[in-house]
Amino acid sequence: MKVALVHYWLVGMRGGEKVLEALCDLYPDADIFTLVCDPDAISEKLRRHRITTSFLQRIGGVRHYKKMLPLMPYALESFDLTGYDLIISVESGPAKGIIPGPDATHICYCNSPMRYVWDLYPQYRAASGPIARAVMSLTAPSLRQWDVSTSHRVDHFIANSAYVARRIERYYRRTSHVVHPPVSLPRFAPVAEAGDYYLCAGQITPYKKVEIAVEACTRMGKRLVVIGAGADPALRRLAGPSVEFLGAVDDATMAHHFAHCKALLFPGVEDFGIVPLEVMASGRPVIAFGKGGALETVVDGITGLFFNDQSADAVIDAIERFEAMKDTFCPDVLQAHARTFDTAIFRTRIAELIDSLVAGHLRPVT
Repeated sequence: MKVALVHYWLVGMRGGEKVLEALCDLYPDADIFTLVCDPDAISEKLRRHRITTSFLQRIGGVRHYKKMLPLMPYALESFDLTGYDLIISVESGPAKGIIPGPDATHICYCNSPMRYVWDLYPQYRAASGPIARAVMSLTAPSLRQWDVSTSHRVDHFIANSAYVARRIERYYRRTSHVVHPPVSLPRFAPVAEAGDYYLCAGQITPYKKVEIAVEACTRMGKRLVVIGAGADPALRRLAGPSVEFLGAVDDATMAHHFAHCKALLFPGVEDFGIVPLEVMASGRPVIAFGKGGALETVVDGITGLFFNDQSADAVIDAIERFEAMKDTFCPDVLQAHARTFDTAIFRTRIAELIDSLVAGHLRPVT
């Protein structure tokens, strides 16, 4: 088969790009189509493929791509996918909006419907400046209509979690198969003794609710290390002396803190959430808000604990419960659980599913 892989943009190596890498392993001769690409920010594995960018690369490029959301439908529809037998779009934005040929099979691996026009639209709008808010108000209704209409260009949806599958059904009225995304685990390993601090890790955005972990640890006087770009002045003002912001760090520093923290605090609602599994692979448990993808990765009482309200009081209660039972969490059990999400397992599952879908052997199920 002649295979095309479509990705929304290639400006870093996060979860969606790791999915794309795994698909490149399965289809080494595939061509990649993307809105914009920064070659210096992606892996050698991706650079080995022929990468076609849209006209957005010329008019705004990687510096301004986020400001060009209203133009993305036109950019995606401009790609010529004539002659491709299999098209796999990796979706956390509008990537599925390409126009497939009449004989092509189009499979969308959906990390999430566009959060900034659907469930997180109020949060993204509130965090924007006045001009951006006005543009969002004007363009969001038409983008939602386009997003729904392009869901019918997809033959089969594969969701990265049951949580995302439910949102695909709600917004697109389409059913999905579920294959959890790949988690690269070899660089993570337990250490003999943990440190005396809790950890928050990942890019700091409003929906991740880092502020409630900061408030909880400040009130308790517990050490908290916050890793990730995006800590604004308001968040720093909320933090007491027990809270340390490291900003963005390299992979080795991140792995060190995963292995040495008491536990990861995970107060947001993620579509899936790879960081909790990386922390478990490092032998440390996770204290998570009990909603979203965390329900599919954290086993309550075995690999971590849940709290059921996004508030500092709920985090404080969870930390107190954790400290009363912290010695019951076994690093070997945590690591074994994380291994069930390893990249090799993802490749096997997704390859079998795609082959079956292309052959017409399976019907989508919820």
